[in-house]
Amino acid sequence: MSRYPFESVLVANRGEIAARILRSVKESGLRGVIIAHPDDAHGPAMSLADEVSWIDGQTPVAAFLDIDQIINAAKVTEAGALHPGYGFLAENARFATAVEKAGIVFIGPRPSSIELMGDKIRARNFVAQLGIPVAPSVIEDDDPGTFVDRARELGVPLLIKPSAGGGGKGMHIVRNLRYLDAEIERARSEGQRYFGDGRLYAERYIECPRHIEVQVLGDESGNVVHLFERDCSLQRRFQKVIEEAPAPGLPANIRDRICNAAVDIARAAQYVNAGTVEFIYGAGQFYFLEMNTRLQVEHPVTEATTGIDLVAEQIRIAAGEPLSFEQNDVTISGHAIELRIYAEDSSHDFAPTTGPILRLQPPNDSRFDAGVIEGGRVTTAFDPMIGKLIVHGESRAAALIKAEDALRRLIVLGLRTNVGYLRRLLTDREVAAGRIHTGLIQEKFQLTAEPPLERETVARLIALAAPHVPDLCREAAAVPALHRAMGSWRN
Repeated sequence: MSRYPFESVLVANRGEIAARILRSVKESGLRGVIIAHPDDAHGPAMSLADEVSWIDGQTPVAAFLDIDQIINAAKVTEAGALHPGYGFLAENARFATAVEKAGIVFIGPRPSSIELMGDKIRARNFVAQLGIPVAPSVIEDDDPGTFVDRARELGVPLLIKPSAGGGGKGMHIVRNLRYLDAEIERARSEGQRYFGDGRLYAERYIECPRHIEVQVLGDESGNVVHLFERDCSLQRRFQKVIEEAPAPGLPANIRDRICNAAVDIARAAQYVNAGTVEFIYGAGQFYFLEMNTRLQVEHPVTEATTGIDLVAEQIRIAAGEPLSFEQNDVTISGHAIELRIYAEDSSHDFAPTTGPILRLQPPNDSRFDAGVIEGGRVTTAFDPMIGKLIVHGESRAAALIKAEDALRRLIVLGLRTNVGYLRRLLTDREVAAGRIHTGLIQEKFQLTAEPPLERETVARLIALAAPHVPDLCREAAAVPALHRAMGSWRN
């Protein structure tokens, strides 16, 4: 019998986050259920789930955005609670409301909090009223007819963002106002496609700041704590690539102010469950960026440095229990780094790659949250992330050494990945020294080029990979047709 008011949890997601949530679900003594699309039939969560509910749609992504179908899956599988993971419907207030109306516990914030803080425009207004600094901006909703003119008055560089956005999608930098109209239309189109919401806002783009975010947790009793900060400055096209905790070189007084500001925002919003408050920081000043009303991709580095299972806490909070710790109980131990392993070709502008996963062997002394399995495929149907490699060391220097070593020992065969690029990035002088900012990857474009391999090395790699290619093995072992026709004849 479960200690919680529900016996099972449906994970309304896929890939590495579905598998990661299922592990905590099972460790909490609960039954784990997942939804799955036929194009993703061999995902890593399949073997962990107690039950699988198949969904379908015009596209695979559309299936994971089908609210009615997902709620029906929860009802059919008798799931008493639902965890949205991240992406897809995780920050959709209408989805959270529909889940609750169906009598299912939503493992996440209240719909009202998602509506307030998940809407980037309303969130900025709310935070500004608290006296916490936000970057100069204009909001389309205030007066749609004058939005372009007001954005133009802010000057360049300018950042156009979807109101309902996240994950870097739909965000565009404008450095020349002659392109403003075109970039607004692009951002609007992408916002509608990715989030079903084409509303926009524009803000002055602060060049080369650091991206600092704070993990917060709140319970139904009004308790709110922070689990310190993460640095997510190493990103490209607003998509994070390497995250670490704690933020290297962040002055103690700035850390305190940023973490306290995050708690003030969450408390004022009456926030319940896990969330992340994001800031940009530079020249001794920080500005509120946005709040993500969900679990973050990079949450493992916080777990590694605090020893707190965030998903387990999410489940406890959703069940109505208070936080299992107080602010003074939260301490930082060592340093953690997360590296996102993508199927992409860094030497060709990070173009996504597809193909089979012939061999996947992560180092056995590091955490690897896999998004695919050996024998599966990376396709164009979903995000090209293969998994997340997380290392922990006594210091940042030790963590960097462990991260480079773990990347060296990570085996992914069958398609191009960014593993080599990540190794080059980690050993860059600026990164090693902690002098990082959001524009660093763009500045270090020379690191994207793959170093040439000697012919002997290529031959060895082919020899090592060949036994793992089924078609090649069958071809090598096959008896030629002429020889087969000879039957058992011997000379």
